[in-house]
Amino acid sequence: MPKADPTGLRWVRPPQQARSRRTLDRILDAAEGLAAEKGIDDAPIGEIVRRAGSSVGAFYARFRDKDGLVHALYDRYYAEAVATADEALDPERWEGAGVAEVLSAVIAFLVSIYREQRGLIRAFAVHNHRNAEFAARQQRLSHHVGEGLTALLLARRAEIGHPDPDTAARFGLALVFGALETTILFGEMRAVPALSDDSLAAELTRAYLAYLGVGLPARRNP
Repeated sequence: MPKADPTGLRWVRPPQQARSRRTLDRILDAAEGLAAEKGIDDAPIGEIVRRAGSSVGAFYARFRDKDGLVHALYDRYYAEAVATADEALDPERWEGAGVAEVLSAVIAFLVSIYREQRGLIRAFAVHNHRNAEFAARQQRLSHHVGEGLTALLLARRAEIGHPDPDTAARFGLALVFGALETTILFGEMRAVPALSDDSLAAELTRAYLAYLGVGLPARRNP
C-alpha cells in the first residue's frame, strides 16, 4: 500500500472485523498483488487462490467469475479511496494553506497512488470500457474526489485569476487525471516524456496552477 508522504497524506484502509471476511480478503489481497505484477486479466484463478492459501471452490463460492472478482476489488478500493479522500481533503487539514500548497501536496499524493496501485487502477480503467455499470461507479468516485478538492480550491478563489474559477477547478482536475492515466497507466502505449514521479508531480502542479491563474491578479466580472 502507498506509504505516508511528508505532508501526512496517506492511503486509508478501513479495518475489517468480521472473521467471515478473512478468506475473501486473502483472495482480494492476492488478486491485488498479481494485478500489480502482471495485470488481473493475465492472472489465472488457480494462481490467485494458491497465493491466497485458498481453493478454487472457495473462489467460486464468492465470485461467479473473474469479472465478479474485479467488482469486489473495486468495492474495497472504492471504500478505501473515499475514506482516503475524506481524510486528505478535510478542510481543517488545510487551514492557512494557499492553493499552491494544497495542489502541490495533493497532486504528489495522487502520483504516488497511481504509481503504487498502477496494476489495479489500470484494470479498473479497462473494465470501464467493458461495463457501463462499472464505469458509473468509477464516475461516482471521481465526482467525490473532485468535489472535495474543488471545495478546497474555491474556498481560496481570491487567489484564482481564471475568469470562471468553478469550471477551472473542475476541468483542471480532469486534465490532471487524464495525464496520470496517459503517463502512468498506459505510458508504454503512448509517446510521453520520460519523467520521474517527482518531476511529473511538479509539472502537473505547475500546469494546474497556471491554468487557474494562481499568482495573477484575479479578474473581476463586469
